[in-house]
Amino acid sequence: MFTMIRNALMSLLVFTILTGIVYPLAVTGISQIVFPRQANGSIIMKNGKPVGSALIGQQFEDSKYFWGRLSATSPYPYNGGSSSGSNFGPNNPDLMKAVQARVDALHAADPANAEKVPADLVTASGSGLDPHISPAAAEYQVHRVAKARGLDDATVRDIVAKNTRGRWLGVIGEPVVNVLELNLALDERK
Repeated sequence: MFTMIRNALMSLLVFTILTGIVYPLAVTGISQIVFPRQANGSIIMKNGKPVGSALIGQQFEDSKYFWGRLSATSPYPYNGGSSSGSNFGPNNPDLMKAVQARVDALHAADPANAEKVPADLVTASGSGLDPHISPAAAEYQVHRVAKARGLDDATVRDIVAKNTRGRWLGVIGEPVVNVLELNLALDERK
């Protein structure tokens, strides 16, 4: 009986060291060597200071910036510690109110824009943290941003095109625009 208990405790100790210390250190070390940017949160730096992550959206409200998707995280938008969607169904009155409020805000910011508002500008993503918008959502905002910055639409459209990522391997996913990277590119343009 003592031998079985000793063997069980030794197994527990060995596997605790292997799976609790050795494996995490090995995975962390390999990821730091092979994918250092991603392993450290894909932090975007500006003038040597972190301004955000390429993986987590941020809230932009100024007309001179492109706006991202809505965030349903709580207690504040884009809370990385509280990733969640709204869980509202398509007929939920609260979802309808949120969508209408965003449509109204977009129309108020650019009253001359009569185009149909892209769905990703008025709905939250499943995580509530999505840093990307579709090229259509960026195009919808081009005139507002250009006007607020004193640029012509073609210049802003060119910056959007340079910050649009195509499908992965040419076939997987949809083209996207990272809102933070796009807004930083606009700020560098001055």
